[in-house]
Amino acid sequence: MKLLEKKNYSLLTEPLNKVTINSLFARSVIECRVTGKVYVDDCDHPRTLYVIHPYGMSLLFGDCHNKTFNERFRDYALNLNKTRNSHEWMQAFPRDWNAVLDELFINNMIKSSENIEHIENGVIELNTRINFKFDQNRFLEIRGKRISSGFKIARTSTQNFEDMKGVVVPSHFWDNANDFIKHGVGFSLFCDNKLASTAYSAYIYDHKLELGIETVEEFRGRGFAQHTCSALIDYCLENDYEPIWACRGENTGSYILAQKLGFAPCAEIPYYRLSQ
Repeated sequence: MKLLEKKNYSLLTEPLNKVTINSLFARSVIECRVTGKVYVDDCDHPRTLYVIHPYGMSLLFGDCHNKTFNERFRDYALNLNKTRNSHEWMQAFPRDWNAVLDELFINNMIKSSENIEHIENGVIELNTRINFKFDQNRFLEIRGKRISSGFKIARTSTQNFEDMKGVVVPSHFWDNANDFIKHGVGFSLFCDNKLASTAYSAYIYDHKLELGIETVEEFRGRGFAQHTCSALIDYCLENDYEPIWACRGENTGSYILAQKLGFAPCAEIPYYRLSQ
């Protein structure tokens, strides 16, 4: 595995275009919308590629029968050399990788558990990632009522970008507020003039907009996420963007919210948690 310099990221454009699973996060790295990392087998003529988004998502793709790369990737995934200080969530393409990874991790892989924050080092946890397909008619049919008095929804500002705290917030998907305002879009819901929820474009390319959503803990359980996401989906429909949704299958809240917004599961993909 060799770390690829940013000036050579364009070498990944053609191989990434062949990936048919949702991989907008990887594109944001190779197009330098966010500062991530790229590892390859050969810096001049890469055949096997590994892209890491700063949020912790990663994509392994290309030639899966590259023995030298695979052996080094196994050491990296198990963090045998202590090169990582955080876990990563990896998906692989094409499906041929699944059997290869099963063999690579044969003595180190377990199926998903509820207590994922306490997985031992050197263990790969197998989860499922769900890709969804948006149904506009379904969305319009079940769309939540307009927000009642006392609440308001407005375009996410630079200040909202900075103020929104949590696990899935815009600052984890954009390098800075200026880039987000220039290249992205979001809507924020305010309750009693307090920032309560923000739905935003985690990635936006080629008339595809992948949604991210975060609600401040004290405001959860009140339907704010659905209202806020609905505003962003309205924006998508008005501006000819296809809304994109994906989540870990074990994330029940996100899975249910997606269906409330008119999304239906369309693909299940192995999702590997690489422990730190």
